[in-house]
Amino acid sequence: MDASPRYGRRMLLLAWLGVLGVVYFFFSDQIERQINPNRAPESHLLDDTTAQIVLERNRYGHYISNGAINGRRATFLLDTGATNISIPADIAKRLGLVRGAPVRVNTANGVVTVYRTRLDSVSVGDLRLTDLEANINPHMHGDVLLGMSFLKNIHFEQQGRELTLIGPAD
Repeated sequence: MDASPRYGRRMLLLAWLGVLGVVYFFFSDQIERQINPNRAPESHLLDDTTAQIVLERNRYGHYISNGAINGRRATFLLDTGATNISIPADIAKRLGLVRGAPVRVNTANGVVTVYRTRLDSVSVGDLRLTDLEANINPHMHGDVLLGMSFLKNIHFEQQGRELTLIGPAD
């Protein structure tokens, strides 16, 4: 019995699996770019103490950006309707945040109990703020809501599909 037809079929199967893998990774990266076009936000230093970042709106009309909480990677959804930075419980656990006092807050989904916490630092690109109030929300899933406890400390302006942030440089 000749093994070469079987070997040829296996190689053809492996080639097709390779092509499908490349196609999968290409399209998953394209989809991720549509959801978060600000995976590596570019900063411009205006002077020694001030950074400017321009974020692009995603295909759904939201501003999503990668950044950091206490030096550890996080993905933010900028939300001017949120009083504080709101962190899903699973992300808070990964970041090692400590739950403080419980407090009831109004959300888009009704009144929920969240837990106060303080953040040593929050960064988007080279823009960095320190000692910020935040909430750990056990009812929330997805990205961190970057609310007004961060945004009130910087200048931000929307024009077209871009949101410009100006604030303290890291």
